Amino acid sequence: MNKELVIVLDFGGQYNQLIARRVRECSVYCEVHPYTLKLDEIKAMNPKGIIFTGGPNSVYGEEAPRYDKRIFDLGIPIFGICYGSQLMAYTLGGSVESAPVSEYGKAEVTVDQSSLLFDGVSEKTICWMSHTDYISKAPAGFRVCATTPVCPVAAMELPEKNLYATQFHPEVMHTQDGLKMLSNFVTHVCGCRGDWKMSSFVEDTISSIRQKVGKGNVLCALSGGVDSSVAAVLMSKAIGKQLTCVFVDHGLLRKNEGDEVEAVFGPDGPYDLNFIRVNCQQRFYDKLAGVTEPEQKRKIIGEEFIRVFEEESRKIGAVDFLVQGTIYPDVIESGLGKSAVIKSHHNVGGLPDCVDFREIIEPLRLLFKDEVRKAGRELGIPEYLVSRQPFPGPGLGIRIVGEVTADKVRIVQDADAIYREEIARAGITGLGQYFAALTNMRSVGVMGDERTYDYAVALRAVNTTDFMTAECSEIPFEVLQRVMNRVINEVKGVNRVVYDLTSKPPGTIEFE
Repeated sequence: MNKELVIVLDFGGQYNQLIARRVRECSVYCEVHPYTLKLDEIKAMNPKGIIFTGGPNSVYGEEAPRYDKRIFDLGIPIFGICYGSQLMAYTLGGSVESAPVSEYGKAEVTVDQSSLLFDGVSEKTICWMSHTDYISKAPAGFRVCATTPVCPVAAMELPEKNLYATQFHPEVMHTQDGLKMLSNFVTHVCGCRGDWKMSSFVEDTISSIRQKVGKGNVLCALSGGVDSSVAAVLMSKAIGKQLTCVFVDHGLLRKNEGDEVEAVFGPDGPYDLNFIRVNCQQRFYDKLAGVTEPEQKRKIIGEEFIRVFEEESRKIGAVDFLVQGTIYPDVIESGLGKSAVIKSHHNVGGLPDCVDFREIIEPLRLLFKDEVRKAGRELGIPEYLVSRQPFPGPGLGIRIVGEVTADKVRIVQDADAIYREEIARAGITGLGQYFAALTNMRSVGVMGDERTYDYAVALRAVNTTDFMTAECSEIPFEVLQRVMNRVINEVKGVNRVVYDLTSKPPGTIEFE
């Protein structure tokens, strides 16, 4: 697509994908790349701007990630954040050292409103700090444009070379004017017009799919979730009957979900799709028997998915392409360059090394979850499908801590169904994601004057839009009480219910 581009160079920061998400909120297309991206590759990409992320290292350490100094002479605007600001200062002759007082959390920052970066920002604003080192002296020529009582260079700039840096994190929601600062950078400094529109993405993607596929046949891995549903409809718009959608019921779906998916996408549904349902629950249970390690479970599920798709493709005939509903957070969390693998998503890091398809097509690979929903609306998919609760490809396999068994699946399905029923009955809306999970903890209880030794179910509910960060939802206590009572009384094998308060980060939304 012919579009403006801002690239994020990832130096190991936990908020790398969030920076990209915030830039896209400014209607500017943004991608995350590892800091090992070569200078010639950056030149070829012709970005309008570059952002350096934070990171856990000390810039003066022997193992610290660095970048070629010549990047500052490309004439491309650069914005350094946290570690990225220290890297800019250190590389260009400033001083970075261990701070006498570390700053973590919210801090009041005094900014110079004459800076392009702080145009329209309050002179005293709350920002999110997370650093042990600090810039003790800015490089020659740089102007300090923000301070805190303990951080002499909270922000610095060299406007004539379009170099800007902040010690704090403008990308997180805790920084009050953070989105304004990023918008100032991409519009005032980089000169971006803000032409990243979902309608253009849909049109261009349909066109590129037609060109790539030609007269080939395509198999789409359809789970019935938001991502794969949007991918299926997008592919159907592009290539029509050349597409066959295969829905694998691996026995790890929510209660009655297999039938619900078939009702929507099967022969009696509103979409004219070639639809195949494969029931192979026991096959997946057998593969997962005795397995407790989360990454291993994900990889087993991912490989078995592929093997089922290969078998079905041979029944269909010659199939050239496999389509998956991979989205951008899947790619990033599965490990980008030298970034940490948070968890291997079954359709990225969980793929086997050898697959029997000429190529894998991932039409949503560059989109965040809320952008996928926007694409679905552009395609005319009904709102009840577009806004439905997200469900991971590995399904309940990663909502069951420890070994997966048919009985544990039954417990989670029943508990989750009760939870969703009570949320709906209470009229609670706007939750980013909510579900029940089965912990690996068993504890003593008393039911009917008898001792029990059963499992604990954990309820999870978070508020999020981008699924990169999330805060625990405040479900009314009386609703949680009703769920607890029903689960313990109606679901055999459970004698305790807990509510998970953890945000993301440090946790993830799913349990494994």
